[in-house]
Amino acid sequence: MDKIKISSAQFENKSGDKNYNLSVIEKLSERAAKEGSHVIAFHECSITGYTFARHLSKLQMLDLAEIIPTGESILKLKSIAQKNNIVILAGLFEKDENDNLFKAYVCVDGNGLVAKYRKLHPFINPFLTAGENYCVFEILGWKCGILICYDNNIIENVRATKLLGADIIFMPHVTMCTPSTRPGAGFVEPKLWQNREEDPTSLRLEFDGMKGRDWLMKWLPARAYYNAIYAIFSNPIGMDDDQLKNGCSMILDPFGDVLAECRSFEDSFVMATITQEKLLQAGGNRYIKARRPDLYREIIGQNHKSEQKVIWLKDDKQK
Repeated sequence: MDKIKISSAQFENKSGDKNYNLSVIEKLSERAAKEGSHVIAFHECSITGYTFARHLSKLQMLDLAEIIPTGESILKLKSIAQKNNIVILAGLFEKDENDNLFKAYVCVDGNGLVAKYRKLHPFINPFLTAGENYCVFEILGWKCGILICYDNNIIENVRATKLLGADIIFMPHVTMCTPSTRPGAGFVEPKLWQNREEDPTSLRLEFDGMKGRDWLMKWLPARAYYNAIYAIFSNPIGMDDDQLKNGCSMILDPFGDVLAECRSFEDSFVMATITQEKLLQAGGNRYIKARRPDLYREIIGQNHKSEQKVIWLKDDKQK
């Protein structure tokens, strides 16, 4: 298809309540399909919840995680996709037959699993195993890729996925409104969310400022522009465990322009039409062709050791 319609969704998930989260995914998928969307994408760990996993033991994680593609959540996604004739992308924790744990994101249509991706740079829980492969697959004749949250901050991952053929990259996140060394970063007070109907202005100022959207717009459009891709960014809205997230689910074109963006505090989605011609018109298409890998192949391929240490946020009783 020369043109397809893609939706990016956001909703307030419930920690560990897969039945509830899947019910919201079903509701929004049905609405998107009725409005003409061919594809709908949800946020990182949209099926399971995310931030609460920092408190879970390995046994608790194994109880939450599922085998893919035979787990109940994948079968439910298949049923929703089949019923509504729509392709669905959503996230969950995965376990394998050896009890290894992964942060996974799946693409499912009415026939079942189309693609599965494992996060390359996982955190939130120390028992997660890093993925080892990029993922490029087809939706309605379009080459697509997946990079989960922090994976997109490593710019080589986005370029590699593009070079493997992806013209659309799904970028599910649980991000923004968290502490960082970056100036202006930090949590947003949950009481602002609780008072969002009485005082939407104060909440919107926090969501759109340097704690939220202003930071996102420093880098996300660049990922789309320099790689000549459509970027499908999905992020939760509302409380994720004890942390408030600001949504901003959006679709960007290969020029780095925002085609559509969720601006509601409600569970919602936006839809945009994706066209082939922009892929060729965008500057990134020229930049990729102008590359000289012979100049930097050995530099980029070197093993640059990092002294950075990950500090896990976990309970003292965790084993």
